[in-house]
This record gives sequence, structure tokens and C-alpha cells, in this order.
Amino acid sequence: MRPACRCTCPRTRSSTLCSGPRWRWRKRTSSSSCAAATRARRRKHAPMAGPQPEQRPASPWLLVGAVALSLVLVTVYVKEGDRGPLHLVRRGVQAVAAPVAAVGDWVTWPVRAATTWVGGFTMSKADVAELQAQNAELRKRNAELEEARLENERLKKLVGFAEAAGLDAKGAHVIGRPSSTWEGVVVLDLGFEDGVTTGMPVLSAQGVVGQVVESTLGSCRVRLITDQRSGAAALVQRTRATGVLRGSVDGGLTMDFVDRKFLPQRGDVVLTSGLGGVYPKGLLIGEVVDVDARPGDLFPDIVVESKVPFASLEEALVLVSAPPAVEGGAGE
Repeated sequence: MRPACRCTCPRTRSSTLCSGPRWRWRKRTSSSSCAAATRARRRKHAPMAGPQPEQRPASPWLLVGAVALSLVLVTVYVKEGDRGPLHLVRRGVQAVAAPVAAVGDWVTWPVRAATTWVGGFTMSKADVAELQAQNAELRKRNAELEEARLENERLKKLVGFAEAAGLDAKGAHVIGRPSSTWEGVVVLDLGFEDGVTTGMPVLSAQGVVGQVVESTLGSCRVRLITDQRSGAAALVQRTRATGVLRGSVDGGLTMDFVDRKFLPQRGDVVLTSGLGGVYPKGLLIGEVVDVDARPGDLFPDIVVESKVPFASLEEALVLVSAPPAVEGGAGE
């Protein structure tokens, strides 16, 4: 907005002043001074518009000269000897800059050392993946070695048991388990081509396992002694009382038809009696864990527990010929 000029003429005018020539002269003077003040104020607030310096492009000859000078210096430096002027200048600059470089190296050494130390903890994704693969391979090998060690220990125990009892037996691996809890049958990796036939007893280092009920070319089926269809003539080692051992649906063992005059006690060892021709005499079956002799019952209820781990059984011995009677209980 244009500023209003300050008028210097009086606000009240007399008739004499207004009518005379003096008034007309003062009026023209006042208007001229206001216009001059306005122009001065505009010039004060207007931006400076001085002459701009002319920008000239750099001369290409300057670049050509710099390149030519560099080529000349390189040529002279290569052709002159170690005592040439350029070599002397270079050595002088190095001598002057060496202390500064040493100080800079000393100052920056902690930072470089810290960077190197931190960098040692960082790995690329490829390195991490390679280490993970190596770790998985080592864990696999360790598991295989541990499994081989455990199997070797079990086989040593079986071989020692067979040798101590004088048994003519063959070692076998369990390759099949029952498909349901109602079926107490396992499959071994020995068949009739290995001399295994139906009816042969099967043992472990902890006692009687069962009896072969079917033999094929390279395998056989063994009915566990805990199966409800199994039965074996048994003998209580301490009292010499005999009875019949039967399996049950829940996998337990009971001994029936034991004379009340020869009641066993908890912890008594139960062996095969050799009667019936199924199992040789003296093989370990288990031990008595409960005796219930209620008045009025003809025979007591005797519960026997086998030490054979049927659920996790992995190896067993098949008796290919009848051993001599072992009165002390083979497998104890």
C-alpha cells in the first residue's frame, strides 16, 4: 500500500493565505517534497540490483597443460635415478609427513582395533548357514555313535549272559512290535534259514521273553510271555512250590495253582520249572510282588513281575538247542 506523504502546510487556512500567490507557492513546494520522500523510501526498501559478473567457461588449454605436465613428470620420475630431483622431493615430503602419519596412526589405532574386534563377531548369512549345517552333521554323527555304543553294551550283556548260562543261542534284533495293546507279539530278524523253528524259547539278559510261534525265511514271530494266550510251568526258587504262570490283557503275570502250604513272599524269585517241555528248567521269569491268600480260596493269587523291558526290547536270544538245567536261575 502506498504510504501517505506528510503534508507541511497548515490545516487551517486563512482567506488571505489561500487567496494570495504565497499560498500557491507553498502548496507546490509541499507536494514536491512529499513525492521526493516517497521515492527515497522506495529506493531504500528495493533490492540491490548491481551488475552481475560474467561467468566465462574454463579454458580447455588449462586441462591439456595439466595432463601434459603430469606426463612429463611421470616420465622424468621413471627415467631418472634414485638420486634424481623428483626422488629427492618425494623423500623429503615423506620425511616431513612421516611424523604426522605416525601421530594419526597412533590416534586412530583404538578405533581401528575396536572395529576389527567388533567385526570378528559378525558373520555373513552364508557362514551362519554353513556352521549350522556342520553342527547338524556333527549332532547326527554323535547320535549314531551313541546308539552304536548302547547297542554294543546290550549285545555284550546278552553274549555274557549266554556264555555264563552255557546256552546255545543266536542273537536277534526286534524288527516289529504289536500293532495294538491286545496283541503281545514281536518280530525278530531271524528265520528258518538261520535255524530258528517254531517252539524255540526266546530270552533276554533280564529273563524269559516268550516263544517262537511262526518262522519264515528271514524272520520269526515271538509270542511274549505276558500275552494272555501264553503259559509256562513255573517254580518259586525259595519254597520250591510249582505252579502255572499266565499272562493277562494288561501285560501282567500271575502264578496259579500254588499250594497254600508253600506260600511265597514278596521278592521271591520265580523260575521256569522245565515241566511241559516249553521252556528249559531254571530260566529266570521274574519275582513275586504280591500275594493274596484269602480264607476260603483254594489257591492264593500271586502276582509276578518280569524285569524284561517288553515295551523297549531291541535285542533277544533265540535258544536253538535245549540247555542243561540251571538250578540257580539263568538270567539272574
